Amino acid sequence: MKIAKNTVVTVNYKLSDAQNNLIEEGAQPMVYLHGGYENTLPKIEEELDGKEVGYSSTLQVEPDDAFGDYDAELVKVEDRKLLPEPLEVGMQFEGMADGAPDDEPMIFTVTEIADDKVVLDGNHPLAGMALRFELSVVDVRAATEEEIAHGHVHGAHGHHHGEDADDGEEGDHFRSQPLH
Repeated sequence: MKIAKNTVVTVNYKLSDAQNNLIEEGAQPMVYLHGGYENTLPKIEEELDGKEVGYSSTLQVEPDDAFGDYDAELVKVEDRKLLPEPLEVGMQFEGMADGAPDDEPMIFTVTEIADDKVVLDGNHPLAGMALRFELSVVDVRAATEEEIAHGHVHGAHGHHHGEDADDGEEGDHFRSQPLH
């Protein structure tokens, strides 16, 4: 089966920066609903569209097509007493960027703690970086009507809903969360 709109694609991946420094090697494959549902980067969908199981590729994605350029205005320094304890570098908090359009909440990551001040960064951890994806398609199947209606994959490596949820956790699929 070819990858097309409303297919569920399973891809083994390795993510590196443009200098080939490993960022993440997917312990589990990325599983996503193909067809513009924003379940993965558009450039990955574009690369895989029309391909089949066994297709492999290395794709470089520039910041504009990934997580954008690094924006120094999204970094703010706050009084430590405004944040909960215990506080550690890497923790995340939802907050408002100064002058954010439409008061849209953002995720801020603690990047530095110094005495009574904390540095919070609203940039995605991969902002400003060109990314290199090594992709290998391992499965393609038709999406269920429910998956299409919900706009994401259900079951193994996807989202779980209701009482029959295995553990309530999402599977590994590329998303806008910090990578470890």
